[in-house]
Amino acid sequence: MPQNGYQQGFTANPRAIAYQKRLYPWAIAKLMPSMQRAIVGRFRSRSDADGHLLCLRQLMPQATLVIVFDLQPDLEVPIAAPTAIR
Repeated sequence: MPQNGYQQGFTANPRAIAYQKRLYPWAIAKLMPSMQRAIVGRFRSRSDADGHLLCLRQLMPQATLVIVFDLQPDLEVPIAAPTAIR
């Protein structure tokens, strides 16, 4: 079964990483103390996230897990300024 492409990791190009993160906007987050959260997994569709959330709640009944739509535009890699052509 093919795995979630986001979780496999892409180290070649930082722009490819930013683009890859935008492909998986649905995330399962584990809520932690002090208003913090940890992303457990990312998914392309809400229905995929719902299915994984059901399994995770059976495996970890004590954890507080929620589904979030998480684009995080601040993680995008800034584009370098063009250099002057002489």
